[in-house]
Amino acid sequence: MSRPESLSDMARAVRENAYTPYSHFKVGAALRTPSGAIYTGCNVENVAYPEGTCAEAGAIAAMVAAGETEITEAYVIADSRHPVPPCGGCRQKLAEFAKSGVTVTLATIDGAEQSVLVGDLLPGAFGRDHMEKS
Repeated sequence: MSRPESLSDMARAVRENAYTPYSHFKVGAALRTPSGAIYTGCNVENVAYPEGTCAEAGAIAAMVAAGETEITEAYVIADSRHPVPPCGGCRQKLAEFAKSGVTVTLATIDGAEQSVLVGDLLPGAFGRDHMEKS
């Protein structure tokens, strides 16, 4: 029986496909859902900088396009000295699809890792409850 690919392996692989002609800063993301499926994304820049797409957003879009809407684990990797946290917009996107106790592992290509919870990435997140009328 072959070993299933890990989130780390898949994020590392998809990172190589990032389109980054302006920043040259490639990022890869992999998300696991309750079904066990893994969805990946990489950052895609645009000449109308910063109108690109983050790796996390790309992975979330692939997950939703496949009909799933819940993240149980996430992994994000970049070529940096220290693990890089998601941008503010991606923190909100992660909070939309992951419970506050879901682990997000931030990693570098050199092997450094840091695990954080979605709730710690975006304390006081805007959520569904805020949409309810009084």
